[in-house]
Amino acid sequence: MVHEDAGGGDRLALAVVAQWQMATTEQMHLLIAPGVRIEQTRRRLAKLREEGLVDRVTLPQAGRTRCWFLTQYGTQIASEWPELRDWRPSRTVSDRTAARLRVGHALAVAQAGLAFVLDARQRADVCQPLDWIPEVHHPLGSGEAVIPDALLYYRHNTDTDGGGSMLRAFIEVDRGTMGPERLAAKLGAYARLHAYAPAPPPGTRPRLAVQEESWRRRYPLFPRLLFILDSTGSAGFKNRVEALNAATRQLPPAFLHNVPILATAMTELLQHGPAAHIWQPVTRLGYRASWMHTQHP
Repeated sequence: MVHEDAGGGDRLALAVVAQWQMATTEQMHLLIAPGVRIEQTRRRLAKLREEGLVDRVTLPQAGRTRCWFLTQYGTQIASEWPELRDWRPSRTVSDRTAARLRVGHALAVAQAGLAFVLDARQRADVCQPLDWIPEVHHPLGSGEAVIPDALLYYRHNTDTDGGGSMLRAFIEVDRGTMGPERLAAKLGAYARLHAYAPAPPPGTRPRLAVQEESWRRRYPLFPRLLFILDSTGSAGFKNRVEALNAATRQLPPAFLHNVPILATAMTELLQHGPAAHIWQPVTRLGYRASWMHTQHP
């Protein structure tokens, strides 16, 4: 069982491992307990492992980095928690073989998420560890779905009196494992999600049925779309952004008008932080913006 210690540390640690799917010891420490020594985080994770809730793989690189993931027992426990209502246990990595096969992409997504969480702390904004939700399922009908690498919730505080705005973003992290055209094709899926309204239930009288896009049940505004491009170098980044730009010419004007679409390199994200003017709107090549200040119309 998960111990309800004074600070809820065990529960938070297990919830973060569950929702983030995989994370290194250092990433977990920065997410759940940056104010204490990292040895305390190591002991906490070791205790959860002894209890059969998490397991780990050791990466064959300098420092023998340990990467943590949920076991089937940990999945069973965490799946009942209300704070993980958007989490999909069916997509959890629960054995070492699966963990080794997914570790590269999973840790890149976690690295991006950590950048947003740490930046929010420095800026007195609000982005808690559980405000980063990988692989949220958005159905498109006929068995199709849009599943972003992560969904981000971020509250940007604009003054000392608590004023601000809630920002949401779909995150796509590309490590250069697919060609530019395949990456750009993701824009079409998001455009379909933007327009998708489920058919009324059988037997519903058409004139009484309210046709509403499915995403409006979750979000007051369609989330921004942020592409984080990694492992491609400057030439690869340029090629991918140009492919995204070309793909926008085939998209519905309503989607382009209502949804900011931006891209940045992982290296710039980590060096300057996500709030910096490092984001390139894919419809306006050569221009740089802050993802927070690129407003919905």
